[in-house]
Amino acid sequence: MDEYLQRLRRYITVELKEVEVNNSAKKGKADLVLEEAQKVLGCMKAGDHLVLLDEKGKMQDSEAFAQWLNRKFVTIQGDLVFVVGGAYGFHDVLKEKSVEMISLSKMTFTHQMVRVVFIEQVYRAMTILNNEPYHHS
Repeated sequence: MDEYLQRLRRYITVELKEVEVNNSAKKGKADLVLEEAQKVLGCMKAGDHLVLLDEKGKMQDSEAFAQWLNRKFVTIQGDLVFVVGGAYGFHDVLKEKSVEMISLSKMTFTHQMVRVVFIEQVYRAMTILNNEPYHHS
């Protein structure tokens, strides 16, 4: 992940934030996803463009994602914020605040794997947009 973050920072400003949820045995799933949603929303600023990474989201290939990302860079005012869902998915309050959902796969991955795969895809998108040879179409 660090390798792709370093590569990606040549093109865009990237900040990775992790929210900690008090995973007490006394808390139920509903309380955990609500706390997670509140912490995510607490990290955002007015005008940010929230995109959830979720298996139920829109699937696209790398080239389509690159074009989508390019449109967002041109059209949105705030920051583009991507959120990886917790173990129990997203709370409705977060879904309501999101602009859209993207899927990396119909498969389920660990949070650690999603971060690496997604950051690599953003890096790949940037190389596609800059006509660099990383992506072989």
